[in-house]
Amino acid sequence: MTPPPSGPVCAGASQYASYPTFSSYVRARQPVLLRTARSLTANPCDAEDLLQMALAKTFMAWERIEDHRALDGYVRRALLNTRTSQWRKRKVDEFACEELPEPAGLPEPDPAERQVLHDAMWRAVLRLPERQRQMVVLRYYEDLSEAQTAEVLGVSVGTVKSAVSRALGKLREDPELTPVR
Repeated sequence: MTPPPSGPVCAGASQYASYPTFSSYVRARQPVLLRTARSLTANPCDAEDLLQMALAKTFMAWERIEDHRALDGYVRRALLNTRTSQWRKRKVDEFACEELPEPAGLPEPDPAERQVLHDAMWRAVLRLPERQRQMVVLRYYEDLSEAQTAEVLGVSVGTVKSAVSRALGKLREDPELTPVR
């Protein structure tokens, strides 16, 4: 039988001698440590990666940890330090800019469809009684306030409110506008 090799091959062998105790520690404490990691990140997959990195750091220091009753604290500190490092690295990649990039929104409606809608709405407004039509045009086409509309027409603000409310009710019930809804 040949003696075990000496030199660099055996130098790391003591590092792996404690592998069974580390492995049993991870099996026993993983659910608790994963909950801690999840409290540090929003994404469950990121939490698993974070825990894996912290456990790798713990494994590298396994022989140096004197009090194995304090392992949870050591791993939690490794989790926190690793997460802080990730956060700091990410901060360098993000920067403020003058304009926010806007996501591609909904496609612009077809101009022909917009014109059809505009024409249908205008025909519905023209079918309103004259007084209601005046108030709707001043309020929504001219963008006047209720007080300004009342002043232009020489009526009270309450009259404008009630007349506009009745006019909007008629517009909601207009059969030509029903397909639009």
